[in-house]
Amino acid sequence: MAVSRNFVSPLSHYDSTDLLDALTTGMVVLDAQLCVIYANVAAQEALGISFNSVRGRPFTGVVLEADHLLATLRRATAEGAVLTEREIGIKIATAPRDQRIFDITVTPMEGQMTGTHLLLEISDAAPRLRIARESELRSRLDGSRMMVRQLAHEIKNPLGGLRGAAQLLERELDDAALREYTQVIISEADRLTALVDSMSLPSRPPQKTHGNIHEICEHVYRLLRGEARNMVLIERDYDPSLPEADFDKHQLIQALLNIGRNALQAVGERGRITLRTRVLANTHIDQQKHRLAARIEVEDNGPGVPQELRASIFYPLVTGRASGTGLGLAVAQDLVTRNGGAIEFTSVPGCTIFSMTLPLDNVQEAP
Repeated sequence: MAVSRNFVSPLSHYDSTDLLDALTTGMVVLDAQLCVIYANVAAQEALGISFNSVRGRPFTGVVLEADHLLATLRRATAEGAVLTEREIGIKIATAPRDQRIFDITVTPMEGQMTGTHLLLEISDAAPRLRIARESELRSRLDGSRMMVRQLAHEIKNPLGGLRGAAQLLERELDDAALREYTQVIISEADRLTALVDSMSLPSRPPQKTHGNIHEICEHVYRLLRGEARNMVLIERDYDPSLPEADFDKHQLIQALLNIGRNALQAVGERGRITLRTRVLANTHIDQQKHRLAARIEVEDNGPGVPQELRASIFYPLVTGRASGTGLGLAVAQDLVTRNGGAIEFTSVPGCTIFSMTLPLDNVQEAP
C-alpha cells in the first residue's frame, strides 16, 4: 500500500491514528532524525515492541544488524523516492537472538514545519516464505516418490536373484564356515528387500480417529527413552490446552518417532531432547488458513543440520550419516502431509527444532 508523497503533514498531527491502528499492515513513522514518532498496533505486534517504549528513540535502537535497511531509509530521504525492500532480515533489540524477515516499503512525507518524515509499511514475510517453501517441497516430493518407486522396482528383481543364488551355493558347501558367508548374503538381501518394499508401497490414506495428540507424544517418549543412551536427557513440555481432534494415530507415531530417532542420533552419547506441544491460532498450513492447529516440536542440542543438507533434508535417500538410509524424514514428511500437516525445521549449532504442524479442524466443542 503506497502512500502519496503529497501527504501534507505526518498523520495530520496523529488525528488518523485510530484508522491506522485498524490496519493489518504495520505502520511506523520516523522523523527527520530517524526517531520513532508513531507505530500502529500491527507494527508493534510485528516488531514485538510497545509504542510507549520506543517513542522518540532512534530507530537504530529499535532494530539491530539492519545496516541495509538504514541505508535505504537515508536514501529515501535524500532522493524523496518510495523504496521497497523484500525479505529483509532484521533483529529487534527486545529479542536480539531472533532474526525476523519483513517486506518494508519506505515513503517520504513532507511536513509543513518539520521537514521530511518517513512512513514505513512493515509486513511479516515469514508466512509467505513458509507457504512457498512448503509448496516447492511438496512438488519436489511428488517427483522424488515416483523416482524412488521406479528405482525400488529395478532393484528388487536383482536382489531376488542374488538371494536365490546364495541359497543354491549354500547347498553345495560342506564347510560350515563358508556357509556363514552365504547367510550374510541372504540376510543382507532380505534387509534390502524389506527396505525396497517400504519405499515402493503406495500411499495409504489416513485412518483417522478422535484422540489426544499427547497420547502419541507419550508413546513416542517411552520408545525414545528405551533407545536413548544413559547420558541423554529426554524432557517433555506439553501445552495442557491442546484439544482433542481427528488424526491417524499410527501414521503420526511413525512420523514423530522418525524425527525423535534423528534427534537421538544427533546428540549421540550425551545431550538433551525436548518434546514440546503448543496450540496455534489462525495459522497457515501450505496455502490454507486454519482456526486452530497443533504444533509438535522435537528440539535437540546436537551439532545442527549440516548446511549442505538443509535444502534437501526431506528428500528420499538424503542423509548425513554413513549408515543412514535417508528415508526417515522423507517418510515423516509424507505421513504428516497425508494428515493435512507440514514439517519444517530451524537449526543452529546447539539448537535444532523439527516441528510438525497439524490442523485441528475437527475439534469437538465442549458441551
